[in-house]
Amino acid sequence: MTGSIRQDEFPSPEQRMPEWGGDQVHDMASTGVDDDGDLIGVDPAELADEDLIREMHSLHRTRLDTLRHASDSALANHLRRTAELETEYLARHPGREVDPSRLRDE
Repeated sequence: MTGSIRQDEFPSPEQRMPEWGGDQVHDMASTGVDDDGDLIGVDPAELADEDLIREMHSLHRTRLDTLRHASDSALANHLRRTAELETEYLARHPGREVDPSRLRDE
């Protein structure tokens, strides 16, 4: 049997994206606008539950294609938007139902 895999052997997407920690991406995340002043998505807090779920479905549906084929800036934007929407979902549903069949034996 092989040993356990250390977490630091596989850097997170943020660590692999050279621009993720840069000012450009940080500014986009904090302001919701790009370098041209264009709005990048609706504030998740302003979305109704149905719209929030729809937006998350859309992002998850396009995830693999974005990861494999999009530019670095498009992937960084995708990661940022996914984090925004999922954070809002978790804030709204802190006691979400967890399916016992999805739990691992520790």
